[in-house]
Amino acid sequence: RRVQRTMSENKRRILQRDRNPHLFRAVEFRSVTARNRIMMSPMCQYSATGGMPEEWHYVHLASRAVGGAGIVFTEATHVSPEGRITPNCLGIWNDDQRDAFRRIAAFVAEQGAVPAMQIGHAGRKASTARPWDGAGPLGADTEAGWQVIGPSALPFADWQTPVEMDGDTIARVLEDFAAAARRAREAGFRLLELHAAHGYLGHSFLSPLSNRRTDGYGGSLENRSRFLMETIEAIRREWPDDLPLFVRLSCTDWVDEGLTLADTVEVVKTIAARGDVDLIDCSSGGNDPRQQIPVHPGYQIPLAETVKRETGIATAAVGLLHSPDFCEEVVANGRADLVVLGRTLLADPYWPLHAATKLRAENMNWPVQYERSDIF
Repeated sequence: RRVQRTMSENKRRILQRDRNPHLFRAVEFRSVTARNRIMMSPMCQYSATGGMPEEWHYVHLASRAVGGAGIVFTEATHVSPEGRITPNCLGIWNDDQRDAFRRIAAFVAEQGAVPAMQIGHAGRKASTARPWDGAGPLGADTEAGWQVIGPSALPFADWQTPVEMDGDTIARVLEDFAAAARRAREAGFRLLELHAAHGYLGHSFLSPLSNRRTDGYGGSLENRSRFLMETIEAIRREWPDDLPLFVRLSCTDWVDEGLTLADTVEVVKTIAARGDVDLIDCSSGGNDPRQQIPVHPGYQIPLAETVKRETGIATAAVGLLHSPDFCEEVVANGRADLVVLGRTLLADPYWPLHAATKLRAENMNWPVQYERSDIF
């Protein structure tokens, strides 16, 4: 009878889980389990001083963990001062920054979300003003600006012309990524994402529009992807095997003769074969102002769907996802493994809890401190 009762309890738990919408079913990446398929997108806040996370970042990230997201990502957190998008972007190039992140990572985890960090280098799109300060480039000769670097001496639009990276510079940046991964681990983050999209350094090496090198880092798609592969290897030297690593890619440049979805599929096949990366966060564009993006709700879902189907790796879909029903459809039909919410969570930190109510999920509860409200 004891065995039968145990079997019955296990069956009940399985049925209970299966009654939940797909959006609210747990998902595992290595040793990490996310309580649902909702990932908070890394979103720059442009509110740091000297790369340090401050009270704004704590409240911003903590509230989304309380609000029910499964994975809560920091904004792009830069591996060096010259890798920042703006002078007010976050960094993790020193131990003081690492220590300041510990409180954030711990609180996010205490609320049941996975604390995650995105690390990156802005490359030729670094040294710019904040959006509310004009968002334009800051010259290397200005008080707030610095010299930018890139795969080739080709500027983004009429921005600052980057210095082409030589072998020593490439080696130094790779070490910066490795050190950032180590500090993220020490700060308590359980998931890491490499930002190689939106025209930043990793993407600018991949795209033929910004990479005109004639050495082993340029020319063929295999050569252009070498920097990305070496960055992943550098990160994995410091990021434990039992913790997941995501990569955000711009799957297409949306420009003739630029990076295509077919190119991205080939790059991801190589990534998948190496076994170091657990998910591709499928975004697009950002590398050339001539891009023509067909923006509408879900416009990037076909990118995630194609990469998942053609490579077998898990993917995340991002881009104007607002409706719980739409997000449920994406996950339920296997078009992507996660949905990534940006503007939606800016507008409503508690969107996951509202969505759970709408979709009748049985495994999501409002914080007990808020149970006097009448909204659920």
